[in-house]
Amino acid sequence: MKRLILMRHAKTEPWNEGVNDRDRILTPRGHGDAEAMAVALQQEGWSPDMALVSSARRTRETWQHLALVFPECRKLVTDDLYLAGVPVIEELIKKHAGEASTVIVIGHNPGLHELSGSILRQAGSENHRASMKLAAKLPTSAAAFFEQEDDGPYVPVLFKLVDFIKPKNLA
Repeated sequence: MKRLILMRHAKTEPWNEGVNDRDRILTPRGHGDAEAMAVALQQEGWSPDMALVSSARRTRETWQHLALVFPECRKLVTDDLYLAGVPVIEELIKKHAGEASTVIVIGHNPGLHELSGSILRQAGSENHRASMKLAAKLPTSAAAFFEQEDDGPYVPVLFKLVDFIKPKNLA
């Protein structure tokens, strides 16, 4: 694996009593943001070969928009990513790193934001502005792009932050 994309699911309906958290759906804005982010990934040349997707409805709906742009990308929907912490997310990335050049993880906060910060602290960034924005927040639909020099296993200290995109900043 040479590239890693950590993406939070798109905007969802708010949680309230009677709604199972796993079953929360994307809002109209969430659908639009997911679609815009798929196009942005493609325009930036970051085409995932493997998608690791949480089993929650909101992450699967987010992935559906990306799948339209990246139909050749293999996906693994897993309960393990649902509200997962850093160790679980990293273990899944390590397990599947040899299967693709670019892996995208579509999941939840706080795990994804904590993992992004951990990689950033270990490896640094090629983009100071992106690192400052990512350190502050990983909002819905946002994606952090990490890259290492050579294709190889997932070793966090080798993955520098290249960019950070939020749908709010897309033209």
